[in-house]
Amino acid sequence: MNTVIADRLSKTYAQTNKALDQVSFSLGKGEVFGFLGPNGAGKTTMVKLLNGMLEPTEGSCLVCGIDPAVHPEKMHRIAGVVTEHAQMYDHLTGYENLVFYGTLFGIDGSESQTRAQILLKRLGLNDAKDKKLAAYSTGMRQRLSLARAMIHRPEVLFLDEPTSGLDPESAQSVNQMIKQLAKEDGTTVFLCTHQLRYAQEICSSYGLIDEGVLLAQGTIEQLRAMVFSGMTVTIRADDIPAEILSHRTGVNEYEISVESEEDIPPVIRQIVDQGGNIYRVTAKRMSLEEIYFALIEERKGGGRR
Repeated sequence: MNTVIADRLSKTYAQTNKALDQVSFSLGKGEVFGFLGPNGAGKTTMVKLLNGMLEPTEGSCLVCGIDPAVHPEKMHRIAGVVTEHAQMYDHLTGYENLVFYGTLFGIDGSESQTRAQILLKRLGLNDAKDKKLAAYSTGMRQRLSLARAMIHRPEVLFLDEPTSGLDPESAQSVNQMIKQLAKEDGTTVFLCTHQLRYAQEICSSYGLIDEGVLLAQGTIEQLRAMVFSGMTVTIRADDIPAEILSHRTGVNEYEISVESEEDIPPVIRQIVDQGGNIYRVTAKRMSLEEIYFALIEERKGGGRR
């Protein structure tokens, strides 16, 4: 069963500003889904629709079988939300904040305390658990916000730029926890970010959005196949035969396109057999960032969409 389903979901503000336009996708249990696009692309609107904070203009959505627009209170029981600017109580300690929010979710006092202690340790906040939140740094607040969103063991976790303001070590800790939640707990993670390189490291599937239009959805392999399924090979050599289609990118440096890794050795042999010296060979597939901009160009050029 799919955990999250969006069916031709649209949202229009003030009758003219279309924030989302006929967006459809589905997510399975334990999936880490990157909803990716620049600021203003429609990411925050989507999160609000999926959490019952907004009603769709057209279409519908279900989260764990719940229609957020009809039953927002049920939705809040099974979902956790982390925004870029978390709001909690400065006069309470980190530990007290977590216990308080645990009781709001209906967890009894002793279990809230146990969960709070576990989460504080997992997110590297145990040494600061008795400090007032007012003394927390931006990064510490962000990690505590993640702990708060997880206090009730949500089935779906919505994250908006979860590593914003974090130092590299804290960001790594958060990323490890996100992967652990998906793999071990089966939590479905809906991650919004404009940082495509970061998303490629942590997500298992992606939805690429621009100006409210979903350009594509799928795994990195599926997205590559939509644009170019092959590989780009960079070769540093003193000469490349004219019959090999190549693009010169620098002094003694050339790029060629191949369909698969199996196509590389014949090219190398051909260069060597014709007297060329090879100094370096590197191969790479299209990155998520390159795929995104290729789809943007295709859309602007009147391609698929």
